Amino acid sequence: MQYRDFGKTGKKISALGFGSMRLPMVKIDDKNHVDYDKAIQILRHAFENGVNYVDTAYFYCEGESEIAVGRALKDGWREKMMLSTKYPVRDYSDRSNYRSVLEDQLRKLDTDCIDFYHFHGINKNVFDNIIIKNDLLKEAIKCKEEGLINHISFSFHDKPENMKYIIDVGEVFESVLCQYNLLDRSNEDSIDYARSKGLGVVAMGPVAGGRLSMQSEVISSMLKREYVSTPEMALRFVLANHSIDCALSGMGNMDMVKQNLKVANIETPLTDEETKQIKQMMEENKRLSELYCTGCNYCMPCPKGIKIPDVFSAMNYYKVYGLVDLAKERFAKFGKSERDGANPADCIQCGACEKKCPQKIKIREQLKETISALAE
Repeated sequence: MQYRDFGKTGKKISALGFGSMRLPMVKIDDKNHVDYDKAIQILRHAFENGVNYVDTAYFYCEGESEIAVGRALKDGWREKMMLSTKYPVRDYSDRSNYRSVLEDQLRKLDTDCIDFYHFHGINKNVFDNIIIKNDLLKEAIKCKEEGLINHISFSFHDKPENMKYIIDVGEVFESVLCQYNLLDRSNEDSIDYARSKGLGVVAMGPVAGGRLSMQSEVISSMLKREYVSTPEMALRFVLANHSIDCALSGMGNMDMVKQNLKVANIETPLTDEETKQIKQMMEENKRLSELYCTGCNYCMPCPKGIKIPDVFSAMNYYKVYGLVDLAKERFAKFGKSERDGANPADCIQCGACEKKCPQKIKIREQLKETISALAE
C-alpha cells in the first residue's frame, strides 16, 4: 500500500480509502439491512492490507453503515484507522441539532471521537445560508475543542469555483472530499487550490459511480506500455494526481476490494507524461462527444417524453468512450419509467427538437442510429 501526507494534518493516509456507502445488504422482513458478517469481512480485509481511511455517513445503507463500520473497527482496529463520517446538514440545519446528531453517530460507531467529521455534500448556498448563518462552524469548533472531533472537513457537490470560496471563507477546514475521475475532471483546479491551502484531498467516485467499472477498449488501451482494465486505468489515473491524497472507492464485495488493493499496491504509478497524454486523449474524446451533443437541453421538452440528451449521453458512452455495456444498460432503461423518459422508438418524427437545437444536430437521424446501435 502506498501512503501519502494528508495535507497539513500530520497524518499519513493510504492511497486507497474504503467508502462504506455500498456495503452488502440483505432483506429481512421486507426491509433492507446491512449483512454485517459480509460487511465486516470485506472491511477487515481492506484494513489488513493497508487501508487506513474508512468513510461512512449518517444515512448510508439505511442508516446502518456507521454501525457496521463501528463493529469492523473492534479488536484493536480503531486505533490504527482514520475514521470519517458526515453531518447531514440539509436534514439537520439548526445549530441545536449538531451535537445530538454527532453524539448519535459516536454511539452508532461505538467510539469516543471521529477523526474527520464532514459537513455532508455541501454547496455554496448550503454553506452560506445554513452553515454560516446558523453558526454551525462554531459548533464544530466547540466539539473539536472537547475532543469529539479531530478534524473539521466537508464533502463537496457544486461548481468548482465554489470549492475555493468555501475553503477561503470556512478557514477551519482541514480536508475536502470531492468528485474526480477520468470522465469528470471539473474539480481539478480547485483540488490543486485545496492542496495549496494545506487541506488533505480525498477523491470520491474514482470509477465515476460505476461507469468506469465496465470495460472500454478505448480507455484500456491508453497506456502505450501496457494494457490494463478500465477500472484499473480509472483508479491509477486518480492516484497519479499529485494533489490527491486518497482515492475513496465504494466497495460492496470482496472482489472489488481485492481489485482495488492490487492497483493501490502498484509501486510504479503513471508518469507525469503518461497522465498528460491520457488527459489530452480524454479532452479529444470530450470534444468529439460535444460535437455529437452538448447536453444543453434546448431540444426539450419532447412531445412524446423522450429525454433526448440522456439518449445521446448513452450514445456518447458507446461511440466516444467505448463503454459499450454501460451504454446498452443505460439505453435499456428508456421507456421503463417516467423518470427515465420514453423509449426513443416512440419518436413521431415531428422535428420540433431540431428547430431548437443550437448545434443543428439531425436529431431524428441520430435517434435512429442510437436505436440501431444500442437496442437489444
